[in-house]
Amino acid sequence: MQKQLKKWLCVVGVFLLAACSGERKAKRVLLEDFFKNPVKTSFLISPDGKYISYQQPYKNRMNIFVQTVDGKNVTRITNEAEYNTTFYCWANNNELLFMNDNGRDKSAHLYAVSKTGENFRGLLPVDSVRVRLINHHNIINNQLLIALNKRDSTIFDVYRLNIGTGKLALAEKNPGNIIHWFADDYGMLRMALASDGVNETLLFRTSETEEFRPVITNNFKNKISPIGYCNTKKTRIYALSNLNRDKAALVEFDCETGKETKVIVSHPDVDISEGGYSFSRHKLLYASYETWKKERIYLNDSVKAVYKHLEGLLPNTEIRIVDRDSVEKQFIIKTFTDKTPGAFYHYSIKTGKLVKLSDINPSILEEEMCGMKPVSYKSRDGLTINGYLTLPLGYKPKNLPLIVIPHGGPAYRNSWGFNQEVQFLANRGYAVFQVNFRGSKGYGKKFWIAGFKKWGSDIQNDITDGVQWLIKEGIADKKRIGIYGAGFGGYSALHALSFQPKLYACGASQSGFLNLFTYIKAVPPHYRPTLQMYYEMVGNPEKEIDDLRAVSPVFHADKIKAPLLIAQDTKDERVNINETNQFVKELKKRKIPITYITKESRAFNFRNPENRMEFYKELEKFFAANLMK
Repeated sequence: MQKQLKKWLCVVGVFLLAACSGERKAKRVLLEDFFKNPVKTSFLISPDGKYISYQQPYKNRMNIFVQTVDGKNVTRITNEAEYNTTFYCWANNNELLFMNDNGRDKSAHLYAVSKTGENFRGLLPVDSVRVRLINHHNIINNQLLIALNKRDSTIFDVYRLNIGTGKLALAEKNPGNIIHWFADDYGMLRMALASDGVNETLLFRTSETEEFRPVITNNFKNKISPIGYCNTKKTRIYALSNLNRDKAALVEFDCETGKETKVIVSHPDVDISEGGYSFSRHKLLYASYETWKKERIYLNDSVKAVYKHLEGLLPNTEIRIVDRDSVEKQFIIKTFTDKTPGAFYHYSIKTGKLVKLSDINPSILEEEMCGMKPVSYKSRDGLTINGYLTLPLGYKPKNLPLIVIPHGGPAYRNSWGFNQEVQFLANRGYAVFQVNFRGSKGYGKKFWIAGFKKWGSDIQNDITDGVQWLIKEGIADKKRIGIYGAGFGGYSALHALSFQPKLYACGASQSGFLNLFTYIKAVPPHYRPTLQMYYEMVGNPEKEIDDLRAVSPVFHADKIKAPLLIAQDTKDERVNINETNQFVKELKKRKIPITYITKESRAFNFRNPENRMEFYKELEKFFAANLMK
């Protein structure tokens, strides 16, 4: 299978892409249709399987609705007119919890409301405190485990929140070095991860009456991530681990001995990225890995049977079970492809029926979208770099205007599926190139570490090498290449225009990192326990001054020649707005065409449709002016 995959990835020339040349050109889809709020999304089912919840626009903001499982008796249970509801979940059979996106004031605001919209109340109106939910997927007896940094902004203590009464009780005081907490299937706090800044120690206990004890200590590059508890022995867990290996595997691990007892699933080329686990059955269900798209290895016959039945009912689409009732007899299903955002369905094992709940965005027509093709090339130092290339429908794959979109992080990755930005740009006639450069997650430990302290060198070279490869293949027009990204992707765009001025005709940065000194020094208080990791991954601003200065675009405005669009959140802590203003001022002084968009807090989260529309209209005009001449 791997030989076939590698062969597929490497065949990227005209043979692979020629299918586009014989097709008609796509109809121009309205910008608003790409970036408007979903019709309905984020479907969940109540624990007893009697109700289905979802998010839907109300007063142009995403609110929560509840309906009976037969689709009748729909009730809107939230009334958010200023902020979108973001996270939400079922607390029990009768109530739901939710947060809104008013999170930039650093306050923990968690709300509860009944399935009928009654008994609305704030559970955590705590100012200047952040919240981390620990067992929201498996709330036991109305007790929600949460971590709050209200005692000390740098560390999180664990509390039990009684959802019915609102009472908050301290469950475990952080000794000062715990960065993650883990609950078991019964709502008991059984594991924790401690850090000294570089080394991490897994802590374990068999019950809450015991003290935590250290199990194993590793450098942060060597990870063991618990996902569930083994039901055959109380000291054993299931985890994703790259200990003593390059690619993360799904393993059984004994917390008594500190050793792996079994490798359950591994892959020679990529990490095992997910382990499906049932809290109610205390069993592993499947493992997932991602080559050019996500694949599953089934570890449970009943789950395999459900997926196989669904594949028969929903052919030629990706299928994900996103929620289930407490007895795992009813499921919420999400589908998608690279050409459609997909739909949600309700599936019952008892009846065998699949009922469509809603399309996510019916304005997007599959026949007008473009295929997202996996590609692979060699970097200048011999690494295999994977990515995706999306070509505009009906255009020959020759001398096309190209937009490169580096992903954020950099420890993330691009994945195959529907991407509204990519499809929007392809619909406008651009080829779109997404690169999983070194430092991206999913390709093993060595590949991830290869990006450490290489933000402004080898990572950017990987992007440049990919663009040069597309030029050499004749696909990209060397005179019409643009680059656009957000966060680290925005930094890459700014870096590209600064240090590859002859390669790019224009670039756009959305809240990109201008100054790596500012980025590191502005680490929020709750990240400070892991600050030494940042130093190892990015650089030490006290000791590696010359290195960081050399790759921070803010110090290299004089090198930029091409038009630039900068969209900046004025409240973004990781990007100093005064530095951005000065940077823009320098470019204007040098007569560099600059489009500068600023918004106050939350604007570039793009959760509000008016902000999305404004930004993408400017981006569309910018690329058209500079790449479609």
